[in-house]
Amino acid sequence: MNDERDIDFEPDEELGDLAAAQAKIKKLKDELAKIKAERQEYLDGWQRCKADAINAKKDSESRASRVAEMLREELVHDIIPALDSFDMAAGSEAWAQVSDGFRTGMEHVRNQLLEALKRHGIERIGKVGEKIDHALHEVVEERSDIAGEAGTVARILRYGYKAKDRVLRPAQVIVKS
Repeated sequence: MNDERDIDFEPDEELGDLAAAQAKIKKLKDELAKIKAERQEYLDGWQRCKADAINAKKDSESRASRVAEMLREELVHDIIPALDSFDMAAGSEAWAQVSDGFRTGMEHVRNQLLEALKRHGIERIGKVGEKIDHALHEVVEERSDIAGEAGTVARILRYGYKAKDRVLRPAQVIVKS
């Protein structure tokens, strides 16, 4: 498109002399250069607009993804206390005194909540016997009178939760020292 070919000009009856023909050729070349410059300006503008549109779409998708992640984490933070209540109830002395049907039903509801969180990428943190990881565990107490290997979780006081690699809440644990 950037051909700089000479324009073949065939004189016609209107152009009587060589000077007039050369002037006409110069005028046409100037117009062509102007049109090529305009074309390039429009092309550059179009390409900038296209790049801006692509960037705006990416920004919008990224913003929507961040908002969705934030809303998901807010929901998880709202559900976690209910799961904590289930865990406290299951760990209490009174739990052994409730009917089997009630206990089974409550455990089923708790498991449904945990499965729903899991489907949305939320993982529960804290297992007895695992090595302490200070990014995942908040050590509340260290005890030597507990069975187990030193530096491992001996008891979970409150489970933690994470979304992918991001810890939403560390597990509160007692550690074997």
